Amino acid sequence: FIAISDGKHFLPLVSSQDHKRVYDNDQGPNTGGMGAYSPMPLIDEDLEEKIIDDIIKKAIDGMNREDKPFKGFLYAGLMIKDDKPYVLEFNVRLGDPETQVILPRMESNLLEYSIYASEGKLDELEPIRWSSNSAVCVVLASKGYPNKYEKGKIIHGLEEASKNALIFHAGTAKVDNNIVTNGGRVLGVTALGRNLKDAIDNAYAAVKLIRFEGMHYRTDIGKKGLSY
Repeated sequence: FIAISDGKHFLPLVSSQDHKRVYDNDQGPNTGGMGAYSPMPLIDEDLEEKIIDDIIKKAIDGMNREDKPFKGFLYAGLMIKDDKPYVLEFNVRLGDPETQVILPRMESNLLEYSIYASEGKLDELEPIRWSSNSAVCVVLASKGYPNKYEKGKIIHGLEEASKNALIFHAGTAKVDNNIVTNGGRVLGVTALGRNLKDAIDNAYAAVKLIRFEGMHYRTDIGKKGLSY
């Protein structure tokens, strides 16, 4: 769960869920994130209120009391158990790949909110406006990731895939007019849909248009959300 803070005031972003394990059904080692979706159906209005009041607000107020006001994006990595949120970690940044499904749903001006946050004036703005669409991001990784991985593989199909999806470059480079792999997590392929199922279908339709040697990805991103 992520919020933007100006040091005293804050505004929440929409919910999302990351998929940490490298293989389907949450198997294999942890990664930086193999995909995400938003919103997360498990977080209803009551649970969101708990997260905001019991975690985000208390963290920001606590830093203020210590004369260390926090400005920026506060990321709370949460575990939900028995309808109660538990904090696993805090980060002082946006999440990856969570941001790739949050920002495409944002209808307000991100730059405006960032500037007002830096100036301590978030209370002068209206709550952030969000699309009712769902978003899904599928991460395409290099062979071997999250361990030793290969680089320099030519990536095909980006132009075609980008017609109906947002392609976020993570571990890529340009060599001799070709886009090649240059990291473990190579691309994040994000698509929107009227609901979660449509967003899943749209994201994987775009994924199928992209190819590079050794490419691997999870085939179950977002499916947890269909079961809630």
